[in-house]
Amino acid sequence: MRYEAPTSLDAAVSLLAGADGQAKIMAGGTDVLVLIHSDVIEPELVVDIKNIPEVTQISESGGAYTVGASVPAAVLCEHEGFCSTWPGVIEGLSLIGSTQIQGRATLAGNLCNASPAADSVPAVIAAGAIANIVGPNGNREAAVEEIVTGPGKTSLANGEIIVSFSFPAKPAHSGDCYLRLTPRTEMDIAVVGAGVNLTLDDGGTCTAARVSLGAVAPTPLLVADAAAALVSTKVDDAALDAMGKACSAACNPISDKRGTKEYRIKTAAVMARRAAEKALERAKAN
Repeated sequence: MRYEAPTSLDAAVSLLAGADGQAKIMAGGTDVLVLIHSDVIEPELVVDIKNIPEVTQISESGGAYTVGASVPAAVLCEHEGFCSTWPGVIEGLSLIGSTQIQGRATLAGNLCNASPAADSVPAVIAAGAIANIVGPNGNREAAVEEIVTGPGKTSLANGEIIVSFSFPAKPAHSGDCYLRLTPRTEMDIAVVGAGVNLTLDDGGTCTAARVSLGAVAPTPLLVADAAAALVSTKVDDAALDAMGKACSAACNPISDKRGTKEYRIKTAAVMARRAAEKALERAKAN
């Protein structure tokens, strides 16, 4: 195995595109190093991107944030501006592993590991974040919900790297929230995860919403029907019930030691409702 730590995006793309065998990107290493040490993967090349300036920065402009792909979870969770703007994203990110793991783990790594149960991903999808990607054919953008295509699989082409995530400016009277259900209180994998982001008008009517679920399908889900159930309502009981039914209908989970298929389908509605209620509370306060 060969290890490289380039200092520019061009060098990283060139290394990845020119690899003869399997190549892996290391943003934080909390997933890829475990897989290597467990002999699950045997990459010919590991490209550590942490020395590339563009992937380690957090910037804000007009209320919109850009978060580098290699920014550690612990750093983002201590960024006052981002935390106050996107508490739901922080709720998902702060659930990744232990305090020590969060010193290395990243949004990009959690996404590109492509686990259906990744905690940060539904919250980032609900936020409407965009992945900024560079590769041999230049730059492109993709909605975060388009990145994961199946367990352990992404839509990134050979040589492509996620450089950063763009989070839109948040309108007034907006709120987001991420909640998960686990057998244990911490350091566990979600049975169901739910991220909700919504915006109200001055009269308290929902004008926009995004609802995302994790651990209930082969990929994280953006549930358009669930969002539509909230829009043009006061996010009352009837709207929340309709949203919950849409969430359950969208589920296509497996049964495993953490929960049966039927349990996940039922509790997806419950977790989405609780997340929506918290998002609504935050929207009214903003």
